[in-house]
Amino acid sequence: MARMSNDDLLMEDDLAAAFLSGDEETTPAPKAEADVAPEKTTSFESESAEDEWDSTDDFPGQLAVDVYETADKLVVKARTAGISKSDLDVSISDNILTISGVLSGGEDETTTRWHIQECYWGEFSRTIALPVPVREDENSVKAELKDGVLTITFDKEKVELPKKIQIQ
Repeated sequence: MARMSNDDLLMEDDLAAAFLSGDEETTPAPKAEADVAPEKTTSFESESAEDEWDSTDDFPGQLAVDVYETADKLVVKARTAGISKSDLDVSISDNILTISGVLSGGEDETTTRWHIQECYWGEFSRTIALPVPVREDENSVKAELKDGVLTITFDKEKVELPKKIQIQ
């Protein structure tokens, strides 16, 4: 609701009508106090509110990444704060990188009611088609977890440029 003056309230329907009508000159008249419907309140304990919190359980968390290259390397960085090395799995096959794992620590069996839950806890996964060919052998890939950042460095595959053939 929007305030018209200290005592008069503009109801949502009137507000919508004011913005949706083609006549900009017309302003809806404020309703008398007797015409104003009581505000609806939402209970945090209702089933719909609880269902809203559980809606993320259907999808594994998405891991944000940065991917960039240097002259001879391709680098993938991911923010993985709070994840131990043993909870991470990194694999590559046919130039497709997969980073997955479990972020644990958000569960507390003594919790009786959540007030705010913005942190993701649970399984996450990210699959990336790498933008340039890389060498996939063990000596050409380096993965390091430091200060909550996973950095994976690949040697780029040496791709020969096409050779021009002289026509004689």
